[in-house]
Amino acid sequence: MKGAEFFVQAMEREGVEVIFGLPGGAIMPVYDALLDSNIRHVLVRHEQAAVLAADGYARATGKVGVCMATSGPGATNLVTGIANAFMDSVPVVAITGQVPTSLLGTDAFQETDIFGITLPIVKHNFLVKRPDDLPWMVQETFRVARSGRPGPVLLDLPKDVMSAEGDYLSEPNGVREETPPPSPESLRSAVELLRRSRQPIIYAGGGIGMGRAVDEFRRFVEATRIPVVATLKGLGSLPTDHELFLGMIGMHGFRAANLAVQGCDLLLSIGARFDDRATGKLSTFAPSAKVIHLDVDPAEVGKLRRPDASVVGNLQSALRALSFPIEIGDWQKECLTNKVKHAWSYDAPTKLIYAPRFLKQLSEALGAGETIIACDVGQHQMWVAQHCHFQRPEQHLTSGGLGTMGYGLPAAMGAQLGRPDALVINVTGDGSIMMNLQELATIKRYNLPIKIVLFDNRALGLVRQWQELFFTRRYSEVDLSDNPDFARVAESFGIPAFRVEYQHEVESAIDRLLSADGPMLLHVCIDQEANVWPLVAPGASNSEMLEGAHK
Repeated sequence: MKGAEFFVQAMEREGVEVIFGLPGGAIMPVYDALLDSNIRHVLVRHEQAAVLAADGYARATGKVGVCMATSGPGATNLVTGIANAFMDSVPVVAITGQVPTSLLGTDAFQETDIFGITLPIVKHNFLVKRPDDLPWMVQETFRVARSGRPGPVLLDLPKDVMSAEGDYLSEPNGVREETPPPSPESLRSAVELLRRSRQPIIYAGGGIGMGRAVDEFRRFVEATRIPVVATLKGLGSLPTDHELFLGMIGMHGFRAANLAVQGCDLLLSIGARFDDRATGKLSTFAPSAKVIHLDVDPAEVGKLRRPDASVVGNLQSALRALSFPIEIGDWQKECLTNKVKHAWSYDAPTKLIYAPRFLKQLSEALGAGETIIACDVGQHQMWVAQHCHFQRPEQHLTSGGLGTMGYGLPAAMGAQLGRPDALVINVTGDGSIMMNLQELATIKRYNLPIKIVLFDNRALGLVRQWQELFFTRRYSEVDLSDNPDFARVAESFGIPAFRVEYQHEVESAIDRLLSADGPMLLHVCIDQEANVWPLVAPGASNSEMLEGAHK
C-alpha cells in the first residue's frame, strides 16, 4: 500500500475519529486516502481554527485531538494553536504535509522548516524521511502526546513518503504508559506537614483534570475539609458552588480566595505551576506558608518556588495517600466567613446589561446539565471564570497560558463534535470573534448547535482597562466603534441571531438562545467603560486588590 494509506489506517488504530483540517498540495495524498477511511474529516476555513478545534475536542473528551494542514503557510498557520496546546498541556497531534525529501532545504514552493519552527512549543516532533520509519513514528506520536504531562506533537510528512508503496507492517503496541506513583519518602514528608498545619489552603490547578484525578481530588477535599482556591484552568476540579470553594485566585481572583492564600500556613499546590497571573508578586505569595507541591511533571516542582515537600508522580495515588481528616475548624470558619463577607454583588445600578449579572443568570438557566462553555480571551473570559458555575474541568474551555484571542469559536466546534449531546456555548467578545469569524461557515456547514454569546463593548476591553488604570487614560488603538452589526453578519452565514441592549431583555433573550434547535448568536451590547474587578496591578501582591464601581 501507499504510505498515505498506511498512515490513515494507523490513525484508525490509534482511535482517531475526527480530524480538523484544510487540504493543499503537499498533504494531498493523505486526503486521497481519507476517502476510504471511517475517520470523519471536518473542513475548517483557516488552519488556525483546525488546531484550536482539535484543542477543544481534546479538552472536552480527554482524547487526543488531531488537526492537519499542508506545507508552508498551512503548517505555519498551526503554530499559534500548537503553542496554545503546549502552554495548557493539551494532547494534540498536528499533521503537516511537506515537500518531497529530495527538495528539503532548497526553498522549494511552500517549503518551511516546520520541524525547526515548532521545536520550542511541542513535547516532540517527527520528520518522516523514510517510509520504513512511518509505523513506529505514528505510534510514538500518539504515545508521547497522551502520556505523562500531555501536550502537542507534530508529525511532518513529505509528499514522496506518503506516495511511496511498500509493505507497511504495524500493530498497535497496546501499551498505555502509566505515570509512576510518588515515592513513599515524599508522601511521608507531605503527611507530616499536613498534620502540623492549622491554616492550610488547597491551590488547585489544571493538572488535576489533565491527570484524570478529579474524583480523587474531591475525596481528598471531603476527607480533609481544607478550603480550596483554583487557577483559571483549575476551575471545575471542585464544583464551583461547593461550600469549601473560595473562588479563583490571582490577578482577577476574588478577595476571599486571595486573602485565604495570603493568610495560610500551608499551601498545597496540586497540578498548578505558580504562574504569574495566579501569584502576583511571587515573593509575597502565601508569604508565611510551607509548600507541598504535587505534580506529574518534575520540571515544574521548584521551578518558581522551592517546596518544603515535593510529591512527583501520579496524582491519583498521591491524593489517596493524603486523604485523612485534620483539625482546622477555626480556619474553616474564618475562610467561609470571608467568602460570605466578600461575596459578589450583582445589583449594579444601571439599565444597561451588566456582564457579571448576565453570566450569573445564564449559568442559573443552564443548571447542572451537560454544558460546555468555550471562552475567547479578554474581559469576558475573566467574567466567565468569576461568575459561571462549573461542575467539571472539561466544562470550561479557555486559553490559559498563551491567552489566544480567537480560541473560543473553534474550540466550541471541537467540543461539540467530540460531545454531540452536550450543550456547547461560546462566550466571546467583539475583539476576539473577529480573529476566527470565518468559522461561522464551518458551524453552518455541519449544523453544529453552538450557542454564541458575543459581548460587544466596541473596544479591546482588557487593553482599554489597563490603559485607563496604568497609562493615564492614554487610549491607543483600542477603539472598535466601527464594529459591524454582528447579528446581521451571523445571519449572512445562515445562522439565526438577535441583539439585546438592556437588562430587562436578558431573561427572555437567554430563554430564546437556549431553546434554539440549532446554532444561534446573541449579540450583547455592554458599557464600553465596564471593567473587570477585582484587579491586582502588575508587579503587586495579591493582597493589594483594586476594586472599582459596578457598571
